[in-house]
Amino acid sequence: MTTATEPEAGPSTLAPVSEHLQEPFQQHIIPVENFNDGPMFEVDNIDEKSDPGFEDGDYRSVTVSLNRTIREYRHINGRSYHNYDGAYYWAPNDDTQNDHLDMVHHMMCLAYDNQLFLAPLKNPQRVLDVGCGTGIWCLDFAEQFPGAQVIGTDISPIQPRWVSPNCKFEIDNCELEWTFAENEFDYIHISSLIGSIQDWPKLYKEILRALKPGGWFEQREFALPVRANEGALPEDCVYDEWARILYETGYLTGCTWRVTEHWKEWLREAGFTEKIHTHQVKIPIGGWPKDKIQKEIGLFNRLSIETGLEGAAIYICKMVLGWHDVEIQLFLERMRAVVKNPKIHAYFPLKSVWTQKPFTWVERQLCV
Repeated sequence: MTTATEPEAGPSTLAPVSEHLQEPFQQHIIPVENFNDGPMFEVDNIDEKSDPGFEDGDYRSVTVSLNRTIREYRHINGRSYHNYDGAYYWAPNDDTQNDHLDMVHHMMCLAYDNQLFLAPLKNPQRVLDVGCGTGIWCLDFAEQFPGAQVIGTDISPIQPRWVSPNCKFEIDNCELEWTFAENEFDYIHISSLIGSIQDWPKLYKEILRALKPGGWFEQREFALPVRANEGALPEDCVYDEWARILYETGYLTGCTWRVTEHWKEWLREAGFTEKIHTHQVKIPIGGWPKDKIQKEIGLFNRLSIETGLEGAAIYICKMVLGWHDVEIQLFLERMRAVVKNPKIHAYFPLKSVWTQKPFTWVERQLCV
């Protein structure tokens, strides 16, 4: 199998870049990580006809007050995208994409045994979710901790309209200078922002500043490329092509897709000096695992990919890499076919990192 690698500096190896993205970007050119675990799960012998489906779920709603111009979305090939000036994000913000985000949240909850976090939180009072998406994580956290004030920020007003008293949402670009006070939050959470941040050390510095001494920061991200449960993926598998496309996009925009490989060093660079904890689970693609929970996770993952792939590919392939619409649709057909193929036992690594803002010497003495 040929391993997908991030491109070297130089012209695009895939397709021309659109004119509006040819200006210089901060670049993170990161080496490929060697990853060779053994088989993850015992495989269930299934075919497409026996592969179960899903029914739509209902989600709670929240309130948010917005400037009207934020709702004047950009439209590309029938999909809507954010209109927050200066922010880069590659996915749509329409109902189809929001369904995808909620599926991913549910899938992560299943993978982590319904734990919204891994950090050892004790009675958090002020909580921030950066890039909150539909706000579903914030709502679940606010329900679990009714005494906490939970704030979710995002560049798109895609959160529903009604909210519990201890939860609110704000439209903000986390890459700009933060307006939150120093030492404000007990816990700051990030999930699924790979490929959308140009300067992770800078963002981590803002997080460190906004955390209270002893407060916790935690992040969850999927890692590339897609792996095989047994042996290797088929030669020239489209999963490897998709990884190369995302690496190329990260090179051109300066928003790397290799966050999990460098978040430890970036956290240290930002000033986090306490122990950095990491954890990884494997998220199957499809219903091939025999284990009931893993099968459900895999089916949700398959459905979430089928739901979210087109909107991401339209922006990445068309607006960044300059592909024609026909090329994009042909690529999508190949991706849909491999995702549905029960003979390909593939998975994503889902990685978490969490660490604590250090106490000063005086604060440590008071804690003792």
